[in-house]
Amino acid sequence: MKYYLVAGEASGDLHGANLMKALKEKDSQADFRFFGGDLMKAEGGTLVKHFADMAFMGFFEVVANLNTVLKNLKFCKEDIAAWQPDVLVLIDFPGFNLKIAEFAKANGLLVCYYISPKVWAWNQKRVLKIKRIVDHLFCILPFEVDFYKKWGMDVDYVGNPLLDAIASFKPAENFFKAHQLPAEKIIALLPGSRRQEISRLLPEMIGVTERFPDHQFVVAGAPSFDPDYYQQFFSEKSIPVIFNATYDLLSNADAAVVASGTATLETALLNVPQVLVYKGHPISIGIARAVIKIKFIGLVNLIMDRTVVKELIQGDCSAENIAAELDQLLNNKTYRNKMLANYDELDKRMGKPGASAKTAELIIKYTSKK
Repeated sequence: MKYYLVAGEASGDLHGANLMKALKEKDSQADFRFFGGDLMKAEGGTLVKHFADMAFMGFFEVVANLNTVLKNLKFCKEDIAAWQPDVLVLIDFPGFNLKIAEFAKANGLLVCYYISPKVWAWNQKRVLKIKRIVDHLFCILPFEVDFYKKWGMDVDYVGNPLLDAIASFKPAENFFKAHQLPAEKIIALLPGSRRQEISRLLPEMIGVTERFPDHQFVVAGAPSFDPDYYQQFFSEKSIPVIFNATYDLLSNADAAVVASGTATLETALLNVPQVLVYKGHPISIGIARAVIKIKFIGLVNLIMDRTVVKELIQGDCSAENIAAELDQLLNNKTYRNKMLANYDELDKRMGKPGASAKTAELIIKYTSKK
């Protein structure tokens, strides 16, 4: 069958690649065309547009890049209409993908949505639109099933695809040697995959490096940037940036400073104590605080429904506050062990791997019935 997938950020590229791998196991002649990234490209098919040209985060940032967003939407719709897939698979990225879903549904295409839009966070009435334009919704967070049920919508809970990615992860041998790192303890810096978040967060992260002389700091580079891009933030400091080895980096780290997003859950599932950081444009943050009705922004805290990981947002996201939290994670044994105990509970709540295979099975089942 012909599968058209749309992923607009690094996490979607990861989940899209795992889903494509699972679809190929069940449909050996699967034909893929997609918006995505390098991981999806490695699975075969045709990469139409890279997520590096699409990922704008925050209300202000989207408005500032509205012309690019609209061009991408127009191009995506035209490409889908020209290719006429058997099924459209939208992966997260709701600001863009819900508009694509509306177009596809109006044109008689089967619409599957993998990784539910976070409508439970704000403007919950969007569920009514999702009911109208999405044929099958696959959820990856345990509490989402009950949420949608309250709105009269049946969804499929497939488990979390991060469990698949982590289950298939094989630690590299000689990590330090492979990346020409000295054999010293590591603090991992994960500043995100979007230009805006890197430029806001990385300077604050770099500001803590001199306070921990017993550790080396290593940046997880986003595959859509080259090493030169990161050098502008380092000034005279020599800080290594490694690409396509984030899990290996985390596996060798004593602690991590992580941009809010999927990476915070990955870090927890890899059992690495962390501090969550986030900075957006002041207008975007102001709007978000007015409309978002949830207690936390971090996935770990949302799933556990309590503070497990410290969240340093906007004004609280400073080198001083990051350093203070790192000091607790590294040097306060009770504090560190409490976080690790919470990670154990999180692990149990998340369940078993298999989300990609289950989602692939359901997509093929629903498409075959079309």
